[in-house]
Amino acid sequence: MRFKRLDLNLLVALDALLEEQKTTRAAQRLNVSQSAMSGMLARLRVYFEDELLVQVGRSMQRTPLGDELAEPVRDLLMQISTTIELRHEFDPATVQRHVRIAASDYQASVLVVPLIRRLRKLAPGITIELIRLAETASEMLMSGRAHIVIMPEQLIDEQLPCERLPADEFRCIAWNGHPLLGDTLDMDTFLACGHVTPVFGPARHPSLDGLFFRQHQIERKVQVITHDFESMAQIVVETDLLAIMPARLATLCAERYPIRIMAPPIALPPLQSCMQWHRSHANDPCHRWLRRQLADVAAAHA
Repeated sequence: MRFKRLDLNLLVALDALLEEQKTTRAAQRLNVSQSAMSGMLARLRVYFEDELLVQVGRSMQRTPLGDELAEPVRDLLMQISTTIELRHEFDPATVQRHVRIAASDYQASVLVVPLIRRLRKLAPGITIELIRLAETASEMLMSGRAHIVIMPEQLIDEQLPCERLPADEFRCIAWNGHPLLGDTLDMDTFLACGHVTPVFGPARHPSLDGLFFRQHQIERKVQVITHDFESMAQIVVETDLLAIMPARLATLCAERYPIRIMAPPIALPPLQSCMQWHRSHANDPCHRWLRRQLADVAAAHA
């Protein structure tokens, strides 16, 4: 099919080429030969009167026009995909969908796991793929790598729709046999102990409590750095280390590990999470129903 002399099938190829920025990877993604993908790139260059991708050293980079086209082309394809999936009659019990949710281990444990249990009863045809928060919310949603992103409010994209979920508090955890702790945790003991702290993703983002301590110039003795929250509960066992994690996850971890939960010696701002999605899914009945289920689960476990 053609629209204004453009073969619309080439839009799928254009999307793959602009995202992968390599003809071999784009060809693998669309399951076509490299020569066929090169031919499609040549046709796109003729139509747009622009190279779209240029060789720079050993890699290819998008031209300015390629940069301008990347987001609207992906947006258009996502809208088409969503439109095709729409049904006049939506029945959770019979719907067949695959949904990718990006979340940290904290949000996966306290929100996605109970959501999955609910879906097994209400919508067994919905499969959930849980993926790590490796990029920004907008990058994951605009690329289609995630359909729903759950992350702290400070990290969401203000240009995309979102919904606040119930906030959580931060708590300090330690081994039950910690040699220095009494009934409460004071600031002197807190600063004297070694700490475990997480960093997230390739950019090594600190947790929100870590940002708070940095902003207020409170120096902790960080002696272990890990990649998620739950591993901290394992690490503090049989040590004199402390860690800070969201309260709901701390409660779950205390059921599995010999740890105790205490209020931190300084008031920390609450952890406000949000779920965010691409605007192309705003009116998708299945996506809308799933968001409602996630919000209900969050409220029930607040």
